[in-house]
Amino acid sequence: MRICSCISAIVLALTAVPACAGSPNEVPGLADAIAKGEFPKTTSVLVVQKGALTYESYFGAGSPELLNNTRSATKSITALAVGRAIGDGAIPSVEAPAFAPIKDKSPFANDSPLKQAVTLRDLMTMSSALACNDDDDKSPGNEDRMHEQQDWTRWAVDLPTRADYKRDESGLGSWAYCTAGAFLAGQIVQRVVAEPIDRYIERTLFKPLEITRFNWQRSPTGEVMTGGGLELASRDLGKIAWMVTDHGRWHGKQILPAWFVDDMTTAHRTAYGDHGYGYFYWQFDYQSPCGKQSGWYMAGNGGNAIVSFRDLNAAVVVTRQEYNTRGMHQRTQNLLERLVLPLLCAGFR
Repeated sequence: MRICSCISAIVLALTAVPACAGSPNEVPGLADAIAKGEFPKTTSVLVVQKGALTYESYFGAGSPELLNNTRSATKSITALAVGRAIGDGAIPSVEAPAFAPIKDKSPFANDSPLKQAVTLRDLMTMSSALACNDDDDKSPGNEDRMHEQQDWTRWAVDLPTRADYKRDESGLGSWAYCTAGAFLAGQIVQRVVAEPIDRYIERTLFKPLEITRFNWQRSPTGEVMTGGGLELASRDLGKIAWMVTDHGRWHGKQILPAWFVDDMTTAHRTAYGDHGYGYFYWQFDYQSPCGKQSGWYMAGNGGNAIVSFRDLNAAVVVTRQEYNTRGMHQRTQNLLERLVLPLLCAGFR
């Protein structure tokens, strides 16, 4: 089943608009490809170009009202919260010590000068000294071990450090995917702003974007999970993606420091060989009819991708529920390269 919403190049302000038979713009072949199972469990595709919502369709279980669990895309929201806290003066810089604000959990197990030297930048680039690798079942900091705990912060600050840890000429260590680092970043922001992290994000980021519907995941003791599981409507994901495309601006107002957004979307590390990694943000060079297009995106299990294409003055939301399936992200990449990017290159509108 496909649902289309009425769109007339409206700026993403946005309250819900009535459903209709079709959009003024189409992505030829998309509905047929989804119906044939080429992109399983796709729930929505939205395109924003030049600040206007130019395409919006829902498929299968998707709808304008659905709060999508885009899993680890939440990590990127956490990076935005760090940027806002820096802009508010609560954090001096990305080089601020990570463990200093968590005084309430001191002393830490496995404490050392190496642990005390971990910075927010280390956590956000997933290159810290913590022994944390979600791709390694034996890693002490594997995310599955965190979910077994009652107090996630206690567990995270007590993690050991990597015996082989070294910083390179950039000042960063090697990259390893670490959800615990994103969770810790949220706990750090919460302490320095003296406000629960969910309320801080709601007040400083969601309210300016007119995002009113969301659902946070929490630990057994009520800690907000800033490493995954935040549920948001597709259109609201589009607002966030467009703000990032526009260097932290929304309707002309600077929501986040532009320098931070630009630094966040700079490849500080290489991930999985062909991806860049900024501050909880991914980069990939997509193939298109107008050449390689660098996309910076929030990524989540299931094949979810919320992508900013700055050179095309555009943002694209693809929500999917193909969780824990080999090739899910590659299928989303194929959807973008084969069906969406040719239209963006042609000037969608």
